[in-house]
Amino acid sequence: MDFTERRSLAGFARRVSLTGNVLAATSGLGRARSLAHHLARILGGTEPARATRLERIVSGRQFRSGEKRGCKVGKTKRGKGTKWMVVVDGEGVPLGKQLYSASPNEVRLAEETLTSIRVTRRHRRGRPRQKPARVIADRAYDSDPLRQRLAARGIELVAPHRWNRSKPRTQDGRALRRYRHRWKVERTLAWLGNFRRLVVRYDRSITIYEAFFHIACFMITLRRVLK
Repeated sequence: MDFTERRSLAGFARRVSLTGNVLAATSGLGRARSLAHHLARILGGTEPARATRLERIVSGRQFRSGEKRGCKVGKTKRGKGTKWMVVVDGEGVPLGKQLYSASPNEVRLAEETLTSIRVTRRHRRGRPRQKPARVIADRAYDSDPLRQRLAARGIELVAPHRWNRSKPRTQDGRALRRYRHRWKVERTLAWLGNFRRLVVRYDRSITIYEAFFHIACFMITLRRVLK
């Protein structure tokens, strides 16, 4: 630069006040005895930048390093998760479902899950059907009180007995022949496992997670109907 340009830039530099510069003001904080007294000497004050305002709008849980929580989340042997309770028909189409915390036992959740069934009748007259003739389940549902409560409603529970069962058996081999069809339930659960949004629960809100679960069940039903 020539002398004329350097002189013009020097004139602009004289107009900049060092007391209004935050970096220049913080250089003396280490030697100041009172932080409030030193900050009071800054002229004009400072305002938060636009980027800072945007960060305050974002939910705080995205910046916390603590443990993520949510409704219907319970402990399992592999960590924490949400339990799927699904009722399907003979073709693997979901008929009813409920989402629970992973901690409670399946025996305590079976009856409430059955109440979620809504099957429209063939002629579309009358109330939807909610009571299946029989329910095929695994050994986790082997409970005599549960069998008695379902039998009082006219529902037969087909479930193998536990290996450590001490009470007399209540089912013979003829009833357990239907248990070979239970692979259809496992197949439906495998279809639901293909949706990554359900396998890993990214949503803290159970309402949003349940909405995605409904969409997955609808897509499975649509594929089976159009097959």
